[in-house]
Amino acid sequence: MTRRTFAQSITLPLAARATTAPAQVKVGHFTDSRRPTGCTAILFENGAVAGVDVRGAAPGTRETDLLNPINTVQQIHAIMLSGGSAFGLDTATGAMRFLEEKGIGFKLGSQTIPIVPAAILYDLDIGDGRTRPDAAAGYAACKAATAGPIVEGSVGAGAGATIGKLFGPKSMMKGGLGTASTAIGGTGVTVRAIIAVNAVGDVIDPATGRIVAGARKPDGSGFLDTMAQLRQGRTGEPSTAGRATTIGVIVTNAAFDKAQMTKIAQMAHDGLARSINPVHTPMDGDTLFAASTGTLKTALDHGVIGAVAADVTAQAVIRAVKEATSVLGIPAWRDIH
Repeated sequence: MTRRTFAQSITLPLAARATTAPAQVKVGHFTDSRRPTGCTAILFENGAVAGVDVRGAAPGTRETDLLNPINTVQQIHAIMLSGGSAFGLDTATGAMRFLEEKGIGFKLGSQTIPIVPAAILYDLDIGDGRTRPDAAAGYAACKAATAGPIVEGSVGAGAGATIGKLFGPKSMMKGGLGTASTAIGGTGVTVRAIIAVNAVGDVIDPATGRIVAGARKPDGSGFLDTMAQLRQGRTGEPSTAGRATTIGVIVTNAAFDKAQMTKIAQMAHDGLARSINPVHTPMDGDTLFAASTGTLKTALDHGVIGAVAADVTAQAVIRAVKEATSVLGIPAWRDIH
């Protein structure tokens, strides 16, 4: 049994090619060939100021307390997004080892301590759940990271992601990892979202209000419409509890402090609310980080960046499902369309 990594220099078909990673940021995936799972590393080798906001009630996270603005350390050096449920938090250990070898981290006396927050999603039911991303997987994702095009779809943290699963596995569809970015005209400021979509709810196109992908009818003829079912009193299957979570990172080059980045992370969740319904449920652990490379001083208020972050987050959610491919009989958007 072998593992495989995806370096970001892979040439993709035009429909699957995203823009490159932001300046001074590298992104890499590890995708396990033994079953659909993996992790995604976002590296800030020159450091980044970050905040976080956790909205789902079933989160799995690491080093989020450190991002509280009142706490001492001011910069992080990577963020890990991973499948594997709580086991996947071990990928951050691999990222720490990779960064320590390069001399990157918080300097404390003679020690260099890389600061690597992490968040996980649940994908243990997709294949043999005894196969999970670990420290070696995290190291491999970091080693594969480059500033080139970001591979999207059923890769990295999105490899085993699924959506529309409130009514059980027979109705769900394939989720994935998506990205979107925008440049704020004339300012030089860029905002990018990298989102792994593994939601209980359906994915909605904010522009039309229509379901893009989600819980399917038993005969495959269309969508159940999860919210319509809930309004009729249907509550879903108990087996879905704690088996979801959408996680991601917002990256900007605009310089802000930890408190401001925390607010940007909070506002970015509006993008999840526009594109996933229901979201932030007791069954999801939805967590978004926001990180600034601090390479550009700007007169823009951080609220502007937060508003744009919500927009690109919603776009990234849509791309995640449209770029995903089917696995183990779970259909993807492209199978329907």
